[in-house]
Amino acid sequence: MDRRGFFRPPGAWVGDVIPWQEDGRFHLFYLHESRRTPKIGVPWHRVVTDDLVSFTETGPALASGGPDADDFNVYTGSVVVADGIHHVFYTGQNPDVLGNDGLPLQLVLHATSTDGMRTWERHPDDTFGATAGYETADWRDPFVFRDEEAGLWRMLVTARHAHGPERRRGVIAQCVSYDLRSWEPAEPFWDPRRYLAHECPEVFEWNGWWYLVYSEFSESFTTRYRVSRSLHGPWRVPENETLDGRAYYAAKSAARDGRRFFFGWISSREGSTDDGDWQWAGTLSVLEAEQNSDGTLRFHPPRELLETFDRGVGGLASATVLSAPDGYSDLVLSGAVPTAFRAQAEFDIAPDTTECGLLLRASADGDEAYVLRLEPRRNRLVFDRWPRRRTGGEQWQISGDVPFAIELERPVLLEPGRHRLDVVVVDDLCVATVDGAVTLSTRLYDRTDGAVGAFVGEGTVTVLELDVSARTPDAIDPLRDDLLVTSS
Repeated sequence: MDRRGFFRPPGAWVGDVIPWQEDGRFHLFYLHESRRTPKIGVPWHRVVTDDLVSFTETGPALASGGPDADDFNVYTGSVVVADGIHHVFYTGQNPDVLGNDGLPLQLVLHATSTDGMRTWERHPDDTFGATAGYETADWRDPFVFRDEEAGLWRMLVTARHAHGPERRRGVIAQCVSYDLRSWEPAEPFWDPRRYLAHECPEVFEWNGWWYLVYSEFSESFTTRYRVSRSLHGPWRVPENETLDGRAYYAAKSAARDGRRFFFGWISSREGSTDDGDWQWAGTLSVLEAEQNSDGTLRFHPPRELLETFDRGVGGLASATVLSAPDGYSDLVLSGAVPTAFRAQAEFDIAPDTTECGLLLRASADGDEAYVLRLEPRRNRLVFDRWPRRRTGGEQWQISGDVPFAIELERPVLLEPGRHRLDVVVVDDLCVATVDGAVTLSTRLYDRTDGAVGAFVGEGTVTVLELDVSARTPDAIDPLRDDLLVTSS
């Protein structure tokens, strides 16, 4: 199975990623989710990559502390370097250790490495829990960074106020330190009184703009960002504030050579079926961010991934017109596509067109397929599929009142004229990008083969380009002899 550009460990899944870039190499610590019963604890593992395409698993990094330890589950945190020593700050949680609110206690723990992140020494004396005014069961995902202007270290912590409306107690708490050992509470870093919690927070500066990134599961289960000219805000809400859709979560970033990459996971679905519930953890996926002049961000897969699709397998003649002023029309390419492919389409959308887009793994007549649908009248991209779920044996017992796959939509301005839809499919993974700026990731489980097509509904579209490409066979190229290579 060729999953270049994505990573999932054998027999397990990727949870939250803690990225660290050093000397041009990305070190991607991640929560190694085994989904075993009984639970065996969640450790950190480490994956490294130089090219964002080939990922090398180096094995466990921070093991579970054991069934009686505060860090039976080693949850999300961050990495910093000071005086040549690597420090990790992470969340410790044990379901059998309860806080004063009767829920599993969450703590911030500290470990250091003096051998290049190969081994870690825990420092239990540095462990601390929620400060006054916060719930003890929500004190996690510490993000530590250096504030050179203030001459100290700041730690952002996912927290919840102890009192207030249940759905709006989320707050990014803050602690400060001068030595990375002793931490003192400070005023909240961000307190919007919105969402249950702001998970996996991070903050960074890029070309004079500051960015605050966090994930929330109370409304949309997605990763969001804010932008400001100052570390201390005020934080502006971009018009399109999310990185991706429902299936892409807990994304955190690292930079290299002036480029910034976000590392998140595409959620799996229960039973590996299209109707299965979304699950926690999945497959590592990388998005690259680019800046607009007003500080807002565009997102798309990195070019390193796109360039792996270097073998043409089909296409459509340029300037093919699909027109159906009050109906529907499609055109399906002949021949099934491989399990890993890239489809690039450019549409010239006529005014007043209701919808157009691409069919993936379609039947020869286009009646059954996964559908990426551009809706100019609603300015959105949605993911759909046919056939939809049936609730009974009668013709009318079909989810015809469900307009698309719920939660899989992305706002995007679709004025009349040219728009690009670029889609990467690798096995059951799908990442679609509109105009190099708006991404939508999902899973494709039930339909495993079929063709690519284009369509229009109630309008006219000129297909200026539709090219489908595949990959040439991959050559194994270990990153380094002293790293354990594990199949991804």
